Amino acid sequence: MTRRADPPRGLIGRLWRDYLRPHTGRMGVAMVLMVIEGSTLAILSWMLKPLFDRVFVGGDGSAIWWVGGVIFSLFLIRATTLVITRSLLTSVQQGVAVSMQTDLLRHILTLDGSFYQTNPPGALIERIQGDTLAIQGVWTTFISGAGRDAVALISLFGVAIAIDPWWTLAALIGAPLLILPTFLVQRYIRRRTRQVRMEASRRATRLDEVLHGITAIRLNGMEAYQTARFSRIVEALRQRETKMAAMKALIPALIDIVTGLGFIGVLALGGAQVMSGERSVGDFMSFFTALSLAFQPLRRLGGLAGGWQAAMTSLERIYEIVDTRPSIGSGPRTDPPADTTIRFEDVWLSYGEQPVLHGLTFTAEAGKTTALVGPSGAGKSTVFNLLARMVDPNRGEVSLGGVPVAEFDLATLRDQFSVVTQDSALFDETLRENIDPGGMADGDGLRRAVVAAHVAEFTDDLPLALDTPAGPRGSALSGGQRQRIGIARAILRDRPVLLLDEATSALDAASERLVQEALEELSAGRTTLIIAHRLSTIRAADLIVVMEAGRVVEQGSHDQLMELGGAYAALVRLQFEGK
Repeated sequence: MTRRADPPRGLIGRLWRDYLRPHTGRMGVAMVLMVIEGSTLAILSWMLKPLFDRVFVGGDGSAIWWVGGVIFSLFLIRATTLVITRSLLTSVQQGVAVSMQTDLLRHILTLDGSFYQTNPPGALIERIQGDTLAIQGVWTTFISGAGRDAVALISLFGVAIAIDPWWTLAALIGAPLLILPTFLVQRYIRRRTRQVRMEASRRATRLDEVLHGITAIRLNGMEAYQTARFSRIVEALRQRETKMAAMKALIPALIDIVTGLGFIGVLALGGAQVMSGERSVGDFMSFFTALSLAFQPLRRLGGLAGGWQAAMTSLERIYEIVDTRPSIGSGPRTDPPADTTIRFEDVWLSYGEQPVLHGLTFTAEAGKTTALVGPSGAGKSTVFNLLARMVDPNRGEVSLGGVPVAEFDLATLRDQFSVVTQDSALFDETLRENIDPGGMADGDGLRRAVVAAHVAEFTDDLPLALDTPAGPRGSALSGGQRQRIGIARAILRDRPVLLLDEATSALDAASERLVQEALEELSAGRTTLIIAHRLSTIRAADLIVVMEAGRVVEQGSHDQLMELGGAYAALVRLQFEGK
């Protein structure tokens, strides 16, 4: 089983250490520019005092030019710093998002089978894409405004205090009303955001299953049923998002009310002093402007409280995956085995409470072909999973070349195998990229693999040849063509052990003949382990191992097992004499 670490602590510290530290220089420059940009609002409000007292009230015409010049310079500085700051911090934001998504996918690919049994593809896509985008969205708001707004707010209140501390106190008379609601709203949003992200994961999972099962849905008339299920999921998500949006808007709304109370207090106190001549019109206009300009930064910062909680929830979900460790670790041995003899010795395995293998024992000799046959559920595919350490046995030993597979480095172990399955995994790339991922093969080697796998028989007639797109999951190809692409990939991989998992089970007779010819060429000189339901394909195997309920019940050549007249002979009669 996959082990999950304790819930992550110090998320911001980890985010800084893992992703933000490399961008310290650009962030530092951006912060300096944000301080300059935020300070311009305070200077602007302060400049209104000479504008009113010296120009409008005092009638000093010469002052209008230097006051106007300063104000224009402030707007020019704001424009310049805004462009540079936004460019720098967006570069940081995108770099962090790319690194986070790539690291998350890289880590997920190291986890073992039990993790994928409890985390469907749609949910993992939502973690890699949805959660990182949620963090990115809040981060965008923070980098584009939070620093600037905080500086602006501090400097504007500095101007207000410098003009009159008592007026400032009157403006903040309603501020204590924000404390308790802010605390409660943040707790609510933190709790509800996790539910929203889980609903979004359900939505992604449902879409993934529906779109990959579109043929079955149409053939079984399940369109209305699947649409209704999807509708219920997105409706639940809509309701949760609506409630959370209302709560996020609560703090800015309360700030509006508190600000309104502050304006009334300032008008009542400051208005009387201006009318009595104790304070000038310039004092009041400068203070009132500072207070007005502080309103929008304060409102935006209040709105960030909810967004911050949402981002922290997504960050927690990401680090939950990062802190998940595979239960199957690499061994110390990095040298390949001296030979490729495969041995299973008294191997037992259960998936939870479900027993799969019961003392499985057999040997597949190096350079020879060994076939595994038996009814569905006998444990044949589990043999491959154990050999490649996709899962480890409860007890017993699996060895390759006399070395227990648990002692090998995982990359070294899996580098010994070429694999062809009944449903060759193709990607939405060109045929060339599917055969030669990474483009490492030379032209001659690629051509030999294509010819040997009988791929050239259909690609040579295509306008784009090997540069033809395979389509999503190889949908542009027939079943036989997909199998031959998979075989060409295995030929090009050229590993000493060949694992064939029912490679011809889903093919018609003509495709099976071509694929079987390609497989025979591929298996020559290799240690080959075959899982087959079509017994005609394994008559020439050096050893046939008959499995039932996770045990070996018979083993030998085709002729030996037919003479024995046991389980294998019964399977042959069932397939051939019943036709």
